[in-house]
Amino acid sequence: MKNAVLHKANERGHADHGWLNAYHSFSFANWYNPDKVQFGVLRVLNDDTVAPGMGFGMHPHDNMEIITIPLEGDLAHKDSMGNAETIKFGDVQVMSAGTGIRHSEFNPNADRRTKLLQIWLFPNKRNVTPRYQQITLNVNDRHNKLQQILSPKPEDEGVWIHQEAWFNMGKLDKGFTTEYNVKRKENGVYAFVISGKVTINGYALDTKDALGVWDTEKLDIQVDENAELLLMDIPME
Repeated sequence: MKNAVLHKANERGHADHGWLNAYHSFSFANWYNPDKVQFGVLRVLNDDTVAPGMGFGMHPHDNMEIITIPLEGDLAHKDSMGNAETIKFGDVQVMSAGTGIRHSEFNPNADRRTKLLQIWLFPNKRNVTPRYQQITLNVNDRHNKLQQILSPKPEDEGVWIHQEAWFNMGKLDKGFTTEYNVKRKENGVYAFVISGKVTINGYALDTKDALGVWDTEKLDIQVDENAELLLMDIPME
């Protein structure tokens, strides 16, 4: 299949800073792989574990849509827009950096780690007014179905961003099968297996493997072992 790319978990970039154990699906910081710079408008997919009481100090961003999905524990957020929030498992946070923001992120707990996915997408509009959004989802709504957690429209389910993108998460039982229909002809899907084993369009994927597909109308998903799955339906240009 010419319209697919398989990214195995053990091919990701890895940086262990002690307080932060990070895996990079795409080139990030000191890790550069010319074959893994981005997938469509998806620029960063970092799988981070933050040690108790540790975190990222204030740092800047601009012209990027930044999505944070906690997988375990809590993350305390502060930013230059005046937001001071804590996000936890079941929450989704988005920042449209636009003309520029500064923010910090810390694990507020002294006794347990925080695990999260941080995702950066290029926006479809530059220099927008920075914005912050955080919602709490009912994670039961993703049991054996795909729960929409992000879209381009404020009125739709999930958070919204400045991009023609839709994210779905599923917590799927072994033996479950489903189809995912791609939202736009110009979009591809980057499927990331948070845990478990699935087969997508004939590709067998294990924990933290990813599959990018494009020029296709749908994904056929078969769950080989209880799995958590994130689908990112995004413009390819």
